[in-house]
Amino acid sequence: MDDKKQFSKGIPENAFRELEPGEDYIPVMAPDKIYPEVNFRSVSLGLLMAIVFSAAAAYLGLKIGQVFEAAIPIAIIAIGISAASKRKNALGENVIIQSIGASSGVIVAGAIFTLPALYILGLEAHFYQVFLSSMLGGFLGILFLIPFRKYFVAEMHGKFPFPEATATAEVLVTGEKGGNQARVLLFAGALGGVYDFIISFFGWWSEVFTTRVIPFGETLADQAKLVFKLNMGAAILGLGYIIGLKYAVIITAGSFVGWFVIIPLIAHAGAMFGGEASPILALTPESIFREYVRLIGIGGIAMAGVIGIIRSSGIIKNAVKLAVNETLTKQATTENNLRTRRDLPMSFVLIGLLITAVLIFVFFQFGVVQNIGHALIALVIVLVIAFLFTTVAANAIAVVGTNPVSGMTLMTLIITSLVMTAAGLSGTSGMIAALIIGGVVCTALAMAGGFITDLKVGYWLGTSPYKQQSWKFLGTIVSAATVGGVIMILNQTYGFTGEDAMIAPQANAMAAVIEPMMTGGAAPWLLYAAGAALSLILTMLGIPALAFALGMFIPLELNTPLLVGGIIAYFVTKSSSDAVLSKLRKEKGTLIASGFIAGGALMGVTSALLKFSGVDAMAYNWVESPAAQVLGLGMFILLCTYLYRTAIKAKKEE
Repeated sequence: MDDKKQFSKGIPENAFRELEPGEDYIPVMAPDKIYPEVNFRSVSLGLLMAIVFSAAAAYLGLKIGQVFEAAIPIAIIAIGISAASKRKNALGENVIIQSIGASSGVIVAGAIFTLPALYILGLEAHFYQVFLSSMLGGFLGILFLIPFRKYFVAEMHGKFPFPEATATAEVLVTGEKGGNQARVLLFAGALGGVYDFIISFFGWWSEVFTTRVIPFGETLADQAKLVFKLNMGAAILGLGYIIGLKYAVIITAGSFVGWFVIIPLIAHAGAMFGGEASPILALTPESIFREYVRLIGIGGIAMAGVIGIIRSSGIIKNAVKLAVNETLTKQATTENNLRTRRDLPMSFVLIGLLITAVLIFVFFQFGVVQNIGHALIALVIVLVIAFLFTTVAANAIAVVGTNPVSGMTLMTLIITSLVMTAAGLSGTSGMIAALIIGGVVCTALAMAGGFITDLKVGYWLGTSPYKQQSWKFLGTIVSAATVGGVIMILNQTYGFTGEDAMIAPQANAMAAVIEPMMTGGAAPWLLYAAGAALSLILTMLGIPALAFALGMFIPLELNTPLLVGGIIAYFVTKSSSDAVLSKLRKEKGTLIASGFIAGGALMGVTSALLKFSGVDAMAYNWVESPAAQVLGLGMFILLCTYLYRTAIKAKKEE
């Protein structure tokens, strides 16, 4: 079959459903043919994407606590470059570009969710610690996931929806037909980038709108502890669109329960039992959130991780059995001669795990704890927890496209703190050790969840999995080096504590968990237990506990724009009774939202670099004024209008 005709047909119809008995899935690129995949072009572009999106994702993640997945924007840029250079049959190359570049988001998540906590606690964090914990954790995630690839992408064909992989694969195949989508993304990226740059660098309008802008709202916040907030950035709006209404509602519901139920109740209880002199009445809603509600959210996140492990026990058993059979049976080896079914050899995986374990031990021994016994304990914690949680991460991505890595890392920190203090390591040294251990585990789990998306895309399109697996290591190294540098710059420019600091919500949670456990203080176990109980109740009701708990943990102003984006996505989807047209409109909106995310985050990094260099054009006296907030709200409404109206202009001819 002619390749162009094959690509023009798109992804086969049976890609997204379970196969009938005796039916085989034949990917877009025929398994018995050789296509361009790994070459100088694909590797160099992939590494460039890893650098650019690592910087962008680190900035956005430290600012709002949400690390966007770079796979879709990178895929669109790859097909745009292919179209601009008139390169034919570039599908295999574009998958490699996307796979290498997508290392950025997962490595960033592992680093920024944990390691900025060292700064928050007033401790020293060296570049080599950030780099090595990110790199070695990434290696561990790749190696642990490889034996599970066949189970998740082939054996469970059609049983998992893989939402992000579906979107990425559709974009890559569509890219073979032309570069229109890349132009949409680039324009949206420019718009979102300029919009967010005006906010972060010039301050022409406020980034956050609050009900304190009117006198009644100020009174309500002071007396009833009720306040509404909305972040008006383009990047967060785009993130909400891609998350969709269902999960945006659940996340925001957790936030609303915290801010509109628990915070007023705590203030009311303080007045009832402490009278007018109660110290709680002197607290702002933001202070009550930080000291009480956020800790309940931490307990909920940790319990959601435990529930995930319990639910994944069957997956672990089946996947390990599949990997053993593949390694030992001659039949499996013969089948794996087919290009599209070949993984890196299990012997390579086992040797790689051994070498990585030795490197982690050496890193812990000479770069963290300087004690053989403590280094060995740390190594065991990393290997056991990373292995157990790998399937949780992969399963979560396969089902809902969301990786509960922060909740699993919180559980890692609690376990690490208990074990290390029992082994005699506490105080400052204990906090540093626990956070770096958490960083390695967090990166491993983020990589496992993200990489299963890449491998599923490769399975649908017909790339060679062993090539994706091989070059993922290089993407990991480059991303780890980039995020280390960005964290250093952002710490010196903004810091992670105090006024106008990067919010780094996950890292603040890690610091809140670690400090009392390592300094002999009393940990807020009752608040953690309340959050854990809430997660159990939500699970019983069939509500995703992790999303709800994250909503309680992340500040209100960062959740409300997610809801706005989700609502826009819902109305775009419902804008036509024609199912095909509705799908096209939703996809065009996804391109625009991806552009907002990438452009906003990249210009955020640019703004940070300019400020780091001593260039500051912020209108400080104006930006926090009520008029600047009202102007910001008007600009945000215009941005939402652009997203909706442009998305519904999609036509079938496109």
